[in-house]
Amino acid sequence: MSWTEVRNDERIVEWERSDGHATLRLRRGPNGWHVRYDRLHQSPEGRGYESRRFDDEDAARATLDEWKDEYDVDEP
Repeated sequence: MSWTEVRNDERIVEWERSDGHATLRLRRGPNGWHVRYDRLHQSPEGRGYESRRFDDEDAARATLDEWKDEYDVDEP
């Protein structure tokens, strides 16, 4: 499966997994960077959520790239 960028503005960049059941978000806030993974209840894998905060943008983006691989699933 793949991830498609669905939002990109001055604060948030968000990607949606091609099955539509999961999103990844990178958000710049007043206290650093926040990365979160959110998977819907309807997903065959079930509900899932993870989030982390970072002071450093590079560390946040590295985690985002790791999660894109980790939370990818094979096409049916």
